[in-house]
Amino acid sequence: MFDIGVNLTSSQFAKDTDAVVARAREAGVSGMLITGTSLEESMAACRLAHRYPACWATAGVHPHDASHWQASTAGQLAALAADPRVVAIGECGLDFNRNFSTPAEQERAFSAQLALAAELKMPVFMHCREAHGRFLALLDPWLDKLPAAILHCFTGTEAEARECLARGLFLGITGWVCDERRGLELRALLPVIPAHQLLLETDAPWLLPRDMQPKPKSRRNEPAFLGHILQQVAAWRGEDPRWLEQTLDANVQRIFKVRF
Repeated sequence: MFDIGVNLTSSQFAKDTDAVVARAREAGVSGMLITGTSLEESMAACRLAHRYPACWATAGVHPHDASHWQASTAGQLAALAADPRVVAIGECGLDFNRNFSTPAEQERAFSAQLALAAELKMPVFMHCREAHGRFLALLDPWLDKLPAAILHCFTGTEAEARECLARGLFLGITGWVCDERRGLELRALLPVIPAHQLLLETDAPWLLPRDMQPKPKSRRNEPAFLGHILQQVAAWRGEDPRWLEQTLDANVQRIFKVRF
């Protein structure tokens, strides 16, 4: 199993990072992609990727942090992306739900990172919340120039999923799908996603699967819980978990050119 979205740089992991990674290994997680959400966090993600075997990182600026984008940021990300442990540009995209950065600032940073990914011929790791139409409008001109495009933590509608899949995007599914309050629509559309366009992630330390039994004492999510998400997704898709695991691992290897 490979977790394509772990926020291992989060302060929630600061005191026990080694133990978190060890528990993931013991639980059968064979590799992880550590998410970079700002220039500083991307540097930290890269350092962690070097610290732990079978870990890689993304380098990018999240829409929440887009107000800090400067003319020099793209060059700094490009320098970081030259590291062999950095395998994607992002997390980048649009988030019109919270607007911690203005929509204009988000669009500027997103477009610049799409251009950078195309220039470097690297996959792009993306975020979209309540911005589907504008997200696709900015992404579409770049799709034929990108080796792969991943929409991480997908929580949109079936219509939105179909539009993304028709463009060849990979959809990352998290423990959100295990939430009986908010995740039922996502759960229902799981069969719509072809296995060769599906990826799984925890987005730890957030989005702890609500249906875990017994429930963890802490509300903190961990990459060790990826197996629970895999089992549930396989059941809801009507697929053998082992087959799905092998298929998703092959997707990861094809997208990010990693071996684990």
